Amino acid sequence: MTDTNLGEILRQTMLVTLKLGGPMLAVALVVGVVMSLVQAVTQINEPTLAFVPKVAAIGAALALGGPFMLGLLRDFAAHVFDQIIVVGGL
Repeated sequence: MTDTNLGEILRQTMLVTLKLGGPMLAVALVVGVVMSLVQAVTQINEPTLAFVPKVAAIGAALALGGPFMLGLLRDFAAHVFDQIIVVGGL
């Protein structure tokens, strides 16, 4: 395995990490901003008011994006294991 191959695997790892974590972080960000606006308008300063909708929204996003995320992770793991076999065979 050369440095180029290792660099490619590291690049793919970072992309997979962004693809898996990015949507959940984006959902949490949007829901957090909306709930902050609602709290500012209504002047209700209750921390749990922002927490519960975030948890529900992230759960819904996981339910909707779970099959895609599982497939992506499965394909990436198979690729990395194939590379390990190639290196071990040398």
